[in-house]
Amino acid sequence: MRSLVLLGFVGLIAQLVDGSLGMAYGVTSSTMLLAVGVAPAAASAAVHFSEIGTTLVSGAAHWKFGNVDWRTVGILAVPGGVGAFFGATFLSGLDGDVAAPWVALLLSLGVYVLYRFLRLGGRRLEFKSRPSALFLAPMGVVAGVMDAIGGGGWGPVGTTSLLSSGRLEPRKVVGSIDTSEFVVAIGASAGFLVGLGSAGIDFAWALALLAGGVVAAPIAAWIVRHLAARVLGVAAGGFIVLTNAQTMMAGWFGMDETSSTGWVVIGALALVWFSLIANAVSAERAAKRRAAEEEEAEPVTV
Repeated sequence: MRSLVLLGFVGLIAQLVDGSLGMAYGVTSSTMLLAVGVAPAAASAAVHFSEIGTTLVSGAAHWKFGNVDWRTVGILAVPGGVGAFFGATFLSGLDGDVAAPWVALLLSLGVYVLYRFLRLGGRRLEFKSRPSALFLAPMGVVAGVMDAIGGGGWGPVGTTSLLSSGRLEPRKVVGSIDTSEFVVAIGASAGFLVGLGSAGIDFAWALALLAGGVVAAPIAAWIVRHLAARVLGVAAGGFIVLTNAQTMMAGWFGMDETSSTGWVVIGALALVWFSLIANAVSAERAAKRRAAEEEEAEPVTV
């Protein structure tokens, strides 16, 4: 019972981060299950079954707050679901840790996202065109496969790629990725049922994660609706760098959670990330003040 309550809390925190930044539910939840000795395929299966519920609630909340671009969802969801199905059936006979270090190469895109939103200075963001189907469909397939194999990859691949394209405002990137993930979760779950059978999936774990995630989903959607695009972009970009740096160090250099060098590197990156968010908030406030002053300075015509 205690472990189920803990999983519920993990689901709450994971969904709060995922719904706010467009990634981390699968990674956080899978990591927790793997840490207690659950096999990679069984952990990913439990996470994806819980995501059927959390993504449904999250998508509805994002839709209510106007965070969803339905054209993007319509093009992205089905390829993502197909990729997740085949990724799940493949993982049933594969060590899921094999893919994690390669998904972590998204760190470079995270650096680009940070650069893109930090270099704006006092200028306002403009999003003049939406991503094309030729960009979205292949990305959906790749992200779906990575999501099923790595236990979490839909957000890291999808959110990072859409943010770096600069064709969709950050809140709609997060909302659209979270909404389309409902189809991805269904595809992955179906694949795990085919590959593992119902006996190989612990539905109690899935329900515990689901309970926590459902509580957090509306809160996260509200946060996304009210955060400025520049602040949200910097927060997401920094989170991409932070999480993927940790995965790369563990997978490529053997620096696990007990490595003092790893802790120092992650701590330094976290401090830089927090300072960049603070600078983005200050820049946004300054931009709003300038806009208000310019509005007051405009001559009144009678």
